[in-house]
Amino acid sequence: DGLNLFFRNFATLNYINQDGVHIGGLAGFLRSLGTLIKVIQPTSVYLIFDGMGSSTNRKNLIPEYKSGRGVTRMTNGDIFDSIEDEDEAKYGQIARLVHYLKCLLVTVISIDKAEADDVIAYLAKKVTQSTPQSKAVIVSSDKDYLQLVNDEITVHRPTEKDFYTYNTVVDKMGVLPENFILLKTLTGDNSDSVKGIKGMGAKTAIKLFPQLKTEPITFNDLITIAESKYKDNVLYSRLIFEEDQLRKTHKIMDLHNPILDESQIELINELSSAPTPKLRPGEFLKMYHEDGLGHILKAPNYWIAETFSTIKGF
Repeated sequence: DGLNLFFRNFATLNYINQDGVHIGGLAGFLRSLGTLIKVIQPTSVYLIFDGMGSSTNRKNLIPEYKSGRGVTRMTNGDIFDSIEDEDEAKYGQIARLVHYLKCLLVTVISIDKAEADDVIAYLAKKVTQSTPQSKAVIVSSDKDYLQLVNDEITVHRPTEKDFYTYNTVVDKMGVLPENFILLKTLTGDNSDSVKGIKGMGAKTAIKLFPQLKTEPITFNDLITIAESKYKDNVLYSRLIFEEDQLRKTHKIMDLHNPILDESQIELINELSSAPTPKLRPGEFLKMYHEDGLGHILKAPNYWIAETFSTIKGF
């Protein structure tokens, strides 16, 4: 999840180069990418970024979707004089990062009007279906991906430094991975400005719907259960009353059915099936010196060789 990895580094690493320019997002991303590859040892790496107008389809369903983003600063302290200066640095580093990534053995995918969530969900399933032994590891701190976890798909949450397997989701979230989407539908997602049922927290949802942790169920099953117990708790009644809105919430969160049209799927297939880009260490090192990354990525030749030795095409 490209932007997720970048924003985590941009917000927390106040790295300044010799020219006094903030490079936290750029340098931190590359360093984190190297660490992740060394830990996971993949044969292919796909970096997925939101495309232009990526939220349009979901905003058409829920206008408030992601409405609160970008109105507060991401960084702490006085690194930037204003939110406008921070935005300029943020977007400048992302643009520069793309140039770095084009020099490495990774595939970068960004498709107009497609969110990274949808592309990643589709691609993870595609990768695991390529051969019987294929596995996929999704790297993101976004919990929405937990609904995709199965025997072939694992989610690595760098903020916890933990890999979420099927059993990990059950142990930590209290529900089956395939039911995690229903838990999010009931409780909402404040980070995306998506409301759930008022008064419904995760513990309450699991108490009212214990099936979430014992067997795969559907949204329609939730409605059926609520209709049979609406007199027992007001939250069952709220679910029935808000059914139409909650169905929209379920739709925009459901990564088993990513919001992609045929042309977008065709482009994902084309980009992901293309040969791994060639390694271009000379161009990488030129930018490395220009941007003053020496105190962040030391011994860059060694870093490149050690990091990408497991990738096809090295």
